Amino acid sequence: MNDIIQTIAVYAIPVIFAITLHEAAHGYVARLFGDPTAHEAGRVSLNPARHIDPVGTLLVPALILLTSKLLGGAGMLFGWAKPVPVDFGRLRRPKKDMLWVALAGPAANLVMAILWAFGLRIYFQSGMEEGFWFEMALAGVNVNLVLMALNLLPVPPLDGGRIVYSLLPHRAAYRYGRIEPYGLVIVLVLLATGVLWVLLEPILMFGRTVVGWFL
Repeated sequence: MNDIIQTIAVYAIPVIFAITLHEAAHGYVARLFGDPTAHEAGRVSLNPARHIDPVGTLLVPALILLTSKLLGGAGMLFGWAKPVPVDFGRLRRPKKDMLWVALAGPAANLVMAILWAFGLRIYFQSGMEEGFWFEMALAGVNVNLVLMALNLLPVPPLDGGRIVYSLLPHRAAYRYGRIEPYGLVIVLVLLATGVLWVLLEPILMFGRTVVGWFL
């Protein structure tokens, strides 16, 4: 039990900020491209309380962590925040601008991973011996890289799916968009079969390379 509590303490701040700032970035970029919906709803904010979903940000990650620990695993964390409202029809160029709005979330996670990497660098250079802060910074890097990679999967409604939709010709984009209702099922099947991590590995490797430049 102490091990579980310690893991939750280490991951709590990195997970909350990784998920909520991901959503805030979508709203911020949507506003830049003409859609003020998220801003009007007060969702373009660095305050995590505005983005936390009690189930997706708190309950589900805690249950997944508890279950994985009880089953003898290293501990897994996964969750989501309240989706930021984006009215793509209000964007100046809806189909083209969708790419930048979608890309904003994963980009925010990459930036946060880099900031946590700076934290690791400061930790090593300062000669600190407090292991908790090292574990938290390491968790911050890993959580953000995983969230970035997962959201870049080309499966709608994930950000990667939105990016692909934006790049496809109109007719192909329409057909591609029709798989969106099944997106979550597709991701769960990929996870259950072990294919998900194979697909994520190239994106994770890219992220680790970028983060490594700042260590």
